[in-house]
Amino acid sequence: MTRSVDTKAIVADLYSDHHRWLRAWLYRRLNCPDDAADLAQDTFVRAMGSSALPALEEPRAFLATVARRLLSNLFRRRALEQAYLEELGRLPECCMPSAEDVLLVREALAQIDRLLDGLPERARHAFILHRLEGLSQPMIAEQLGVSLATVERDLRRAFLHCLSVEAE
Repeated sequence: MTRSVDTKAIVADLYSDHHRWLRAWLYRRLNCPDDAADLAQDTFVRAMGSSALPALEEPRAFLATVARRLLSNLFRRRALEQAYLEELGRLPECCMPSAEDVLLVREALAQIDRLLDGLPERARHAFILHRLEGLSQPMIAEQLGVSLATVERDLRRAFLHCLSVEAE
């Protein structure tokens, strides 16, 4: 209980001292006040779960690091959605999915992105190649230019990461 109270107090102080700065920092990168406000909020939510929180010496550097990861996730998610929409645009009209199907796919893509958030890029890529594109482990090793053992390790890491995210 004390840890929770301490964390809330630390985050409250962090928020009051740095929220305006963080929102402005994000706005300069996004050029959208709503997205900047949302990501600033998400940054503080993430900060609440950090074990490094009580020992922060450079709070703005910490917040910027968390926010950069969230920005990366946002840009990746937008690129994924854009690629999906471009693929939809290439379909003949008779094969176009319904608006409901499009929404379901977008939600599924967002859920997959959330599951893989926090994984190293190579492990994320290997997981996507294996699970979504159906490539074998040797084919993934060849495509990524790594050993089969590295692919196995990356896939194991990704699988365990997904299990831990689902358990939360």
